[in-house]
Amino acid sequence: MRVNVTVNGSEETVDDVWEGESLLYMLRERMGLPGSKNACEQGECGSCTVYLDGVPACACLVAAGQAEGREVRTVEGLAEGQPGDERLDPVQQAFVEAGAVQCGFCTPGLIVQSHDLIERNPAPSDAEIREALAGNLCRCTGYEKILDAVRLAARRKAAHP
Repeated sequence: MRVNVTVNGSEETVDDVWEGESLLYMLRERMGLPGSKNACEQGECGSCTVYLDGVPACACLVAAGQAEGREVRTVEGLAEGQPGDERLDPVQQAFVEAGAVQCGFCTPGLIVQSHDLIERNPAPSDAEIREALAGNLCRCTGYEKILDAVRLAARRKAAHP
């Protein structure tokens, strides 16, 4: 099957997609976008979170064929600029600066979900941050540095809307 999809702003055609293939597999294995991670394959951990038509979605639960004609934005697509000369999105930068990245497996999904939260609510409370990230599991941290990163990104967004 052939899938025509816009990924990170570029119109792409992906050939030889198997009917049961997930969007996550197509992004990682066929398109060379390894940011979204394959962890639970059941939509429980949030490691594969991407934007699908502007709404966060677990790419492991979306069949690749369902992306036909749609827009996908991955964690790689949050950075601005050309490949090799990208500038990190403020949420990505905050995760780096706050030390919110440990093994990195959950990080892409947490960044996409945090990005969505801050776009919808530029000044989230701690309770709102915790609620927004409830579907993203991390096995390495106590979540405090992740919360620090979201707070930092939100403060910066509020200072420079």
